[in-house]
Amino acid sequence: MSHVAVQKISPDEASLIADMEALDDRIRLRAYELFQSRGGRDGSALDDWLAAQNDLVLTPESDLVENDGKFELQIAVPGFDAKDIEVSALPDALIVHAENAHHHESTEGDVRFCEFGEKSLFRRFDLPASIDVDKVTTNLQKGILKVTAAKEEKTAPKSSSVAA
Repeated sequence: MSHVAVQKISPDEASLIADMEALDDRIRLRAYELFQSRGGRDGSALDDWLAAQNDLVLTPESDLVENDGKFELQIAVPGFDAKDIEVSALPDALIVHAENAHHHESTEGDVRFCEFGEKSLFRRFDLPASIDVDKVTTNLQKGILKVTAAKEEKTAPKSSSVAA
């Protein structure tokens, strides 16, 4: 069992926005490469974009369960180690971002076939209630990342008396 670090971020976190923009740029470049490879003919821009996104971004299976004052998120992350995964906690969402790449560092023979490559995982899970970002835990086991986020405790409003 491995633990994944949880990053507490504010909604305007600059590094997360930069990561999203970089991923968008990679998809845009790949879509253009696909457009060029088919002769630059109009009419399939959406197909090019979707193919590029599928080439570069993994959309894993997941589930989100609300139970006993907390949210429990499970997300399939096969092939990713704990060091490859970032979990970011916002008051109203959980963001899971991971990157990995496959390289042939030393091989005894000639590589004849390899479908492994560079993949990114980026999922934002909007939550139906606020969470306490200080009470988010993670667990990575057998390719399944489990994120548990305690709901924010509601405090009773303080009453004040007004002297007449």
